[in-house]
Amino acid sequence: MLLKTFKPCHLFLSLLSTACPHFVTIGRLTLSNLLTHLHHLIDYLTSEGNMTQVIDQRRYDIDWLRTLAFIVLILYHVGMYYVADWGWHIKSTEQSVWLQNVMLLTNPWRMSLLFFISAMAMSLVMSRDKFSAFSLVKIRSKRLLVPLVFAMIVVVPPQLFYELKQFYGFTDGYVVFMQQYLDINTQLAPQKQSPIGLLTWNHLWFLPYLWCYSILLLLIYPLFARVCKYKITSKTPAWLALVILLLGTAVIRLLLSKDFPVTHALVDDWFNHAHYFWVFVAGFMLPRVPHLWQRLVDCRRVLLILALIGYVWLLMDRQGWLNVGQELDELWLIQFTHNILISINHWAWILAVIGYAGRYLQFSNGFIRYANQAILPWYILHQTLIVIFAVYLSRWHLPIGIEALLLVFGTFLGCWLGYEIVCKSRLLKPFFGVK
Repeated sequence: MLLKTFKPCHLFLSLLSTACPHFVTIGRLTLSNLLTHLHHLIDYLTSEGNMTQVIDQRRYDIDWLRTLAFIVLILYHVGMYYVADWGWHIKSTEQSVWLQNVMLLTNPWRMSLLFFISAMAMSLVMSRDKFSAFSLVKIRSKRLLVPLVFAMIVVVPPQLFYELKQFYGFTDGYVVFMQQYLDINTQLAPQKQSPIGLLTWNHLWFLPYLWCYSILLLLIYPLFARVCKYKITSKTPAWLALVILLLGTAVIRLLLSKDFPVTHALVDDWFNHAHYFWVFVAGFMLPRVPHLWQRLVDCRRVLLILALIGYVWLLMDRQGWLNVGQELDELWLIQFTHNILISINHWAWILAVIGYAGRYLQFSNGFIRYANQAILPWYILHQTLIVIFAVYLSRWHLPIGIEALLLVFGTFLGCWLGYEIVCKSRLLKPFFGVK
């Protein structure tokens, strides 16, 4: 009980001494002086410049979330090799329809979670005022763009090589392929080309998108800082914040999803940009409104129940059990309602995951310290390793369950070995974003 009383008192005195540097001797205080100091303290806590809580301690729950999200991503990409009817770079001869329902659990929100977490981490870094905007641009560019360019030239090409072999009848070896891959004017596989030829980032599209959103947010950061200064931000009820998120996502889907199909090509991916930047902004704002973050922790069970209901609804919708007919389907109200329900499923999962992490993952250990450094190299390497291992495992004609387990094991082992090699090479470290 004494400890619980001491901590608030200690915080109170620390804040009081910060607000009033001349407050040094308690014994000489008169009631009038004490009231004066309290008045200064209240001004300090409620002034526009201090409405944002600055968090000096590292949030280990964000580290855990980032790591777990990328692990889910690796498993998801293994699933893409086996799932039926969903296009990917290569496909197994034995594909599963029921796997679609399993993968649908994370499909609508897994990448949004990564953008959300990345924005939260960026917000916490900026709240500490340790880096200028220019320094953050430099750090982001070094961490994201350098590995991206390197991976497009060295790591990603095997994915396209085996894709061309399986689906486009390419029969030449890897050396010939690389000559064509690096030639912007190549005539090979025109259906796979972009303005830069066959060069592609494939699964690494997240990196240029994250870089662009980071730069854009830095440009408009003064506006965010001003918004966060006002008392209304700190008093925003959780239900209103959730309604804003849902409506924003639903409107974006309603206005853009049909006209701008997903391409991951950056220059023409307007639905994805609107959707993911909205998520990015929300993630950036959350650490600036601590009471909402705490509400996610408090309401995590409700959010999880809502998320599970949303998942069941998605399954029912995919099976056609909720079909209302073509005429009704074309009504604006039906389309808007449908997008609201999709938005509920999307945000309920993200916010539930944030809430559970805030409750149970506020700790560090050897694994998470390793993962903080290893996760980017693992992300860069994993899909190429999946493709290569899948090609060679398919030649053994193993039972599908054993093959899948070996593919997962081989991918994680390859990522671990790859990271160990990178760590021992000063030359490779910057190309994989390793400090």
